Amino acid sequence: MTNTIIDIDNIDNHVDDEIAACLNLKNPQSFFLFAGAGSGKTRSLVKALCHIRLNLGRELRLHNKRVAVVTYTRKARDEIISRIQYDPLFEVSTIHAFAWSIIQGFNQDIREWLRENLTLEIAELEQKEAKGRKGTKASAERLADIESKSRRLSRLDSVSSFVYNPDGENRGKGSLNHADVLKMTGAFVRGKKVLQRILRDGFPFILIDESQDTNKNIIDGMFAFQAENKGAVALGLFGDMMQRIYADGVADLGLNLPSDWATPKKKLNFRCPKRVITLLNKIREATDKQQQVPKSTAIEGTIRMFVLPANMENKPLAELDIANKMAALSGDRDWAVPEEIKSLILEHKMAARRLGFLEMFAPLYGFEPFRTGLRDGSLPCVTFFATRVAPLVKAKDDRFALMRIVNKFSPLMSSEALKGTEDQKTHLKKLEDAVKSLLKLFADDSAPTFLEVLQEIHKTHLFGIPDVLRPALAGAEVEEYGEDAVEQPEENLDDRADRDIAIAEFLLAPFKQIWLYQKYVSGLAQFDTHQGVKGLEFPRVMVIMDDSEAGGFAFKYDKLFTVGSEGDAITANTRRLFYVTCSRAERSLCLVAYSSNPAAVKSHVVNQGWFTDDEVVVDL
Repeated sequence: MTNTIIDIDNIDNHVDDEIAACLNLKNPQSFFLFAGAGSGKTRSLVKALCHIRLNLGRELRLHNKRVAVVTYTRKARDEIISRIQYDPLFEVSTIHAFAWSIIQGFNQDIREWLRENLTLEIAELEQKEAKGRKGTKASAERLADIESKSRRLSRLDSVSSFVYNPDGENRGKGSLNHADVLKMTGAFVRGKKVLQRILRDGFPFILIDESQDTNKNIIDGMFAFQAENKGAVALGLFGDMMQRIYADGVADLGLNLPSDWATPKKKLNFRCPKRVITLLNKIREATDKQQQVPKSTAIEGTIRMFVLPANMENKPLAELDIANKMAALSGDRDWAVPEEIKSLILEHKMAARRLGFLEMFAPLYGFEPFRTGLRDGSLPCVTFFATRVAPLVKAKDDRFALMRIVNKFSPLMSSEALKGTEDQKTHLKKLEDAVKSLLKLFADDSAPTFLEVLQEIHKTHLFGIPDVLRPALAGAEVEEYGEDAVEQPEENLDDRADRDIAIAEFLLAPFKQIWLYQKYVSGLAQFDTHQGVKGLEFPRVMVIMDDSEAGGFAFKYDKLFTVGSEGDAITANTRRLFYVTCSRAERSLCLVAYSSNPAAVKSHVVNQGWFTDDEVVVDL
């Protein structure tokens, strides 16, 4: 019996040895690691890096070479950097930062790529406009797009150096957007020998985490680069195609690999209980048929599926009732504590609605260029309030904390401001009054709007106001800048009207919603999105599937649960997302599906063998 336990728990040990054998400077071998949910993919990646440091580190440093590690998110990047103790031998970066590190400085090549690409896009739009109906919304959008691209094309020769921020907004005539950087990086890596040589000489190993969701342009470019440099570079891909949930990845990655690639596979699931692993294996039966086994100490676990009418009125209340039922069914009283549950919803606005910050979130989320920054908490028009005002209000009774915030952020405390005043005592009194005046807005549980807070700050000059917020202070016109403002950058005028409308609506929301929003984007709230928890794990998981509330088109749970056709791309996408969400559970899993035909959902999922009859509840 003991031997069986040891064999099960060490069933994947050979995988790390296979990867280590590929990481050879004399004969590097590319590989694709299949690592299903909960299999310890990141652990294997870190072990590979430790092997490189221990066995190859001295030689790599001697020849000024490094190892490139490409991650999907900044959180994953930071975790890996921490695990390898910040060793500069490894350049760990997100896919966007990695792409920019390759092409940064190739200004003439970037210019010519943009010239060719913009010319082609304009020609295609003009062709569509010639064939389309005039006077329609689609026609107006095409004409605006043609004008915007033509203006950008005409300015190319005046740009001496292109700039790009991988982690935020990119505005101004010399700025590149995220999509352009990924596209041109893929093209440059495939076609520019000098860039290939720089990449080859600097990085003998390029390891890509979450490769199934890594942008197709980058993956295709890396494959071409590796094929041109066999014997000098090894490309290592870590991933699981069943966990591909974004459309810009390579759909058939892992299939038809070159014959000289290694293909190690992990079978053990360290994370999930036995019942959840059985469900996961059934979900992916119709795809690649990869099967996992539980660790020897895995608990049995509890799963239930609750199917409710799509048109029911108080869904949050129903979900709370279901959580209480799960507490009784699983024998785990923490299901009755909302903070101890991770509830996964389909769309960020669903979380904003349930958590109470929809008024501030919805207007900004409606402006597409803001979405990335809003999702990860880096959007400048929000961080201004989050990093300055919110901490100040929370520290209202702590004089030392107040002074730390003011010293750090207020232009009134800058060396220039203090030197420029003859009476520092009066100046500091002015600063103190500015803080008191701002805090007075929140006295007696008052609920000022973001705009009221902004107007107060503008009146006292307590903080320097970002340019992006200034138009809201003077209607639709930008006011004359004060001494605390920075130079107004040149912007895409087509975006500006929509941007300013979004900000103006956001500013009308109650300021108190900032704390609810901060809790959500930091991952500390009860709710998160189906896509946002990839790579994470939680003891108690509630998956909320509501197509009507999400209002999207890429995923349709009702279709998966009533038809289940694998020939349909939307159903296949939904199946993969369903797999990702279910595989987050460490102890118990609760699925809440809203459907126009609850009885049909139960019949289908039971007939598929995903659940037993008593595990699916239709009538609460």
